[in-house]
Amino acid sequence: MIRAFDVAFFAASVDSLVENKKFADVLGVDYPLLSDPERRAARVYGVAKDDKSPAIRWTFYIGVDGKVLDIDRQVTPSTHGRDVAAKLAELGVKRRSARR
Repeated sequence: MIRAFDVAFFAASVDSLVENKKFADVLGVDYPLLSDPERRAARVYGVAKDDKSPAIRWTFYIGVDGKVLDIDRQVTPSTHGRDVAAKLAELGVKRRSARR
């Protein structure tokens, strides 16, 4: 669904690189999974309040100009792929050209 759009996407976590690798292997994740165990980026984006609490699961839609277009603060893991695809369409993101 998301791959139908002309976007770069990745996930970020406050878990260690080793933990993220295990997670990716178990779930078969085939997109970049960034590790931020020191929570620097997580704090900047407002998803980590302290050093102990789990990070909040939000999705940021960032335009090609680097500006935040939207933030989904109500992420539902079971429908997230469909939700992201719907938001990308709503934001007018171009679809990838069909390969011949």
